Amino acid sequence: MSSPPPRPTVLGIPAYVAGRPPAPRPGLTAYKLSSNENPYPPLPGVLEAATAAAARMNRYPDMGNTELYAALAARLGVPERALAVATGSVALIYQLVQAWCEPGDEVVYAWRSFEAFPIAAAAAAATSVRVPVTADGRHDLAAMAAAVTDRTRVVIVCSPNNPTGPALTQTELDAFLAALPERVLVVLDEAYVEFVRMADPVDGLATLARHDNLVLLRTFSKAHGLAGLRVGYAVAAPPVATALRAVSLPFGVSIVAQQAATESLNHGPALLARVDALVDERERVVAALRDVGWAVPEAQGNFVWFDLGERTDEFAAAAEVAGLTVRAFTGEGCRASVAEPEANDRLVRVAAAFG
Repeated sequence: MSSPPPRPTVLGIPAYVAGRPPAPRPGLTAYKLSSNENPYPPLPGVLEAATAAAARMNRYPDMGNTELYAALAARLGVPERALAVATGSVALIYQLVQAWCEPGDEVVYAWRSFEAFPIAAAAAAATSVRVPVTADGRHDLAAMAAAVTDRTRVVIVCSPNNPTGPALTQTELDAFLAALPERVLVVLDEAYVEFVRMADPVDGLATLARHDNLVLLRTFSKAHGLAGLRVGYAVAAPPVATALRAVSLPFGVSIVAQQAATESLNHGPALLARVDALVDERERVVAALRDVGWAVPEAQGNFVWFDLGERTDEFAAAAEVAGLTVRAFTGEGCRASVAEPEANDRLVRVAAAFG
């Protein structure tokens, strides 16, 4: 006997490849640079809030995320009805495609970009339309706008782009939105927004106030350092946020995650200091890599990108020998997180020796 098969599109869903943990190396401290994790421990008070919440694990979490919604609304200056939380911003990507796309509808996004995009489209039986990034790892917004058809329901923009690093300017985003029909939902994935340091940066909240077809996605995984708890949120026009909440998994965000995220929002200055330190370290790493001959793309997240083509796996293996695990995209390049200074120094040495 054989089991009933799932929908054909399910069988074609690409597997999500998570960053591997580092392999032990005798005499070396091994570092994981493969998942863009924050190397700092939780902010003061966050661990205590999470521990206190864990003592109530016999109870279901607040399905309404009451405290977290109130804290986010106060911090962002938006009404609570404009928010939707989920188990990481990746869950919201799935929910958006599920809620907006019928089978065969199109989802346009840059490539290479966040690998959850094609998975979310395939899971909803939607059609992926991948638009190649430019040679310097940027979104080709003109080509993306030209790729929109009558079947396009969702366009996803990742800024800063994971894994290549560049971010959009406000001027670029404004022109892009003006070029798209208002019936298309535009998703701005801002998972790394806190790390952006550039001229003319995107102001997502101000842009949202002018465009009801825009959705902002943000996360507590990166700057806040709560990747293991899985909390992300969307900011959108209230009808869009309502639809996202309607398709969310009941009780999805755990009681521990809700309390930790809410507490983390209370520590803005400490969070900013940590992010500034990581940005300073990122700039140091980028400068060092360029000094040894690498044409590293603009880095606006907490990671750097090595355009390696067919030598990608060779570079990843060299990093592994040095006790570093990077995220290899075979045939394209490697992404390395900005981590502890020793790990970053070792990465520069690997890159300098790689010829």
